[in-house]
Amino acid sequence: MAKPRPHHGGEDTEEARVFRAAVRDVTPLSMPSDLPQGAVPPRPPVQARSRRRAPIVESESLGDVVTTEDAPSASDPLSFRRPGVREQTLRQLRRGRYPVEDELDLHGLSQSAARDHLAEFIAAGRNAGLRCVRVVHGKGYRSGARGPVLKIAVNTWLRRHTDVLAFTSARAIDGGTGAVYVLLR
Repeated sequence: MAKPRPHHGGEDTEEARVFRAAVRDVTPLSMPSDLPQGAVPPRPPVQARSRRRAPIVESESLGDVVTTEDAPSASDPLSFRRPGVREQTLRQLRRGRYPVEDELDLHGLSQSAARDHLAEFIAAGRNAGLRCVRVVHGKGYRSGARGPVLKIAVNTWLRRHTDVLAFTSARAIDGGTGAVYVLLR
């Protein structure tokens, strides 16, 4: 048996000995050779759970480019729930009580590209059996006088998507009013 190495302080505490004993038989994960030092490997695909399949929604059915006079500002929170979804469920979603299983970042995309990516992302999440995902749309600070273009569009598109049960602006640590938690069917 190899002699335990002391931690940085030079002392060998009981905690350190217990930890080393617990991880003694652990072997490090092999990293793909093409990743730079310290890089995190991509997440493995989520295994699909058996669920009822809803019809696939093509991006065209989400609608064309969205323009609205009565649209939310960059700091306005978004919130939506379908009839039959309890207020308590929306409140738990808003508080981040559902684990986020995947994320889509739409920063820098045009409306049409964002619409296509969002439709594909929701369909893939549904097919993978995901329950809660996060969509980062940004706050629109670089949109000038047009306001938060993607935020307005995402708000409209998610309301139209049949696989979306509810959505709400994320907690500040997860993007605040620049992102939404989406509860999938």
